[in-house]
Amino acid sequence: MEDKNYEKIYEEYKQQSMQQAQLEAAKGNSDGKEEFVAVRKNDDGDIIAFKTSTGRELDYITALTDAKSGQIAHVDVFHKYGRDIIRSEPDGIKENNLDRLPEF
Repeated sequence: MEDKNYEKIYEEYKQQSMQQAQLEAAKGNSDGKEEFVAVRKNDDGDIIAFKTSTGRELDYITALTDAKSGQIAHVDVFHKYGRDIIRSEPDGIKENNLDRLPEF
């Protein structure tokens, strides 16, 4: 039986993924969709509103609707805890995570 270095294999995979994510991020948003550029948080630190690249300010429900219909680039909507949640695409780039966007 072959002895594999699982840690090394995984690290190589992660590095390749990071490089691909950076290439895709550098391409930007070529399909013309809006992007979230800033967030508003409540006192608990929860995101309650979003500002888009066109300057629109969206409450969470409107942002969910737009994200579900594909109008917002680089976000996913998933269902957890009995509700829909918006998150940035898991691309390995921490700087573009919604929680790290500037506040407005």
